Amino acid sequence: MTDAQIRWSSTGRSDRGAKRKINEDAILLRPEAGIWLAADGMGGHEAGDVASRMVAEAVAGLSVSGPLSAVVESLEDALVRANRDIREHAARLFGGRAMGSTVVSMVVGDGVGACLWAGDSRLYRLRERNLEQISRDHSEVQELLDRGLITAEEAVNHPHGNVITRAVGGAPELQLETTLFDIRSRDCFLLCSDGLYNELADDEICQALGEDIERSADLLLRMALAKGARDNVSLVLVQAA
Repeated sequence: MTDAQIRWSSTGRSDRGAKRKINEDAILLRPEAGIWLAADGMGGHEAGDVASRMVAEAVAGLSVSGPLSAVVESLEDALVRANRDIREHAARLFGGRAMGSTVVSMVVGDGVGACLWAGDSRLYRLRERNLEQISRDHSEVQELLDRGLITAEEAVNHPHGNVITRAVGGAPELQLETTLFDIRSRDCFLLCSDGLYNELADDEICQALGEDIERSADLLLRMALAKGARDNVSLVLVQAA
């Protein structure tokens, strides 16, 4: 399927949740450029929210053109710059205190999609009522799962569930992971922070996703808030038609 045959619609929601005083998440929708992003900041007030905003702003100001490979390279460069800027900001204003942000981004072009991410914010694809996680968490719990040291059931409430192993601003050199995926008409993509998926099971997310993405986004947010929304909740829905 070519880009000319695909029409994209998208929407986003971001809420501080029921327990947090501020929203440290940020989302970005650039449908005209085929780029969407969700970021989850860390470091507390005046740190985490600044970090996620710096990530989103770096991509918002990105000039994109050319094939998918060129756009992906430009996005990588922008996130590397954000990594440097966040670390410099933390050193200048917070004495080097930990400050960073997860990021998950989706780029489409040439009839395929690319996911670039660091941390545990996620990209899902819903196809024919089957929900598939495209990204893979950069977290201590995921590493324990991969090594067979814990079960999926034990991972749900693991005491290290909030410990991530990669983030923008987390280290001098940013480690991004990239994967490609195919796109079909009627695919629905969900980018989200852990504040959403920690509250909702996969089957609940699947049931909430429908043809009307505005309604689906409202429903997902309401469901997470109804479950207690212990963290900030952010989501972006992208529909291929």
